[in-house]
Amino acid sequence: MLILVTGATGKVGRHFIAGLLDDPRFSETRIRALCHNRSFDETDRIEMARGSIADRVVVANALVGVTHVVHLATCKETPADVMDVAVKGLFWLLEAFRLSPTARQFILIGGDAAIGHFYYRNEAPLTEAARYQAYPGSYALSKVLEEVMLEQFGIQYGLNWCCLRAPWIMEKDDFRYTLSFGDDVFGGPDWKTLVPEADARRHARAGTVPLLRDADGQPLKRNFVHVDDLVSAILAAINNPRARQQLFNVCMDRPVDYGEVADHLARTRHLASIDIASQYHSNWMDNAKARSLLGWQPEYDLEMLIDSAWRYERSDNDPRTVWYPG
Repeated sequence: MLILVTGATGKVGRHFIAGLLDDPRFSETRIRALCHNRSFDETDRIEMARGSIADRVVVANALVGVTHVVHLATCKETPADVMDVAVKGLFWLLEAFRLSPTARQFILIGGDAAIGHFYYRNEAPLTEAARYQAYPGSYALSKVLEEVMLEQFGIQYGLNWCCLRAPWIMEKDDFRYTLSFGDDVFGGPDWKTLVPEADARRHARAGTVPLLRDADGQPLKRNFVHVDDLVSAILAAINNPRARQQLFNVCMDRPVDYGEVADHLARTRHLASIDIASQYHSNWMDNAKARSLLGWQPEYDLEMLIDSAWRYERSDNDPRTVWYPG
């Protein structure tokens, strides 16, 4: 197998490549990393292609001899780039893939932004049958368009595709910084903007964590997945006949409950919490289909997600870097 990986230098890409190279099931598999702004070290099993997936010639050359594609490249809230990457880029990938004599499987990593994340009320767990409902902004719209385009190529040309729909992806100390009242906050909400400035500084110094409440005043439930669990799902989908033309929710067994997070951190690290009201809605992504058809099971539960983030110590050559806005 020769697997083309887009977004190879990102969080998921690097973990996926390392996981595949260490897995004896793929001992003969080679990787072609398609890189744009950053680069990837080449080895006897990894080669690098350079350029933008919005460029048809770049994509066509990158797909020569490729048997599998793992499409990870994406944009966040960058309207100037998102359609070139998410729509044009995916279109050129799928066009080249369907015409390739060596192509066997196309795997897309989707996102829960396609089904509204926590912006909309849902009365039941969100399965793969949930309707598309992008929230405001360019990123969520792009995730809807990606999934729809992939499915339609399957209908039009019989492509062997699989989409793994993931919520917010965590690694290292990410989860700790999702709860920061400082400028080092990772992702959203931006907690320091939701309280008076002096309070935000005090909470940041003390390590106080937000207890986010939903529109009904209850602790909000929000879906996450650890990058290790997402990688194991990708590996489970490769060459799996049960993955053919299937969409899977890939997430923790239970959503993260901000009330349970606050309780755990108070009990184990003596950290205080403060209530933050919101108009967001709790939801629960159901991963039963992935567990049943792929034989996949996430390892991370709430306590493991929290404790691993708080125990993680970054080395001097591993600074926290935000590569995109939003």
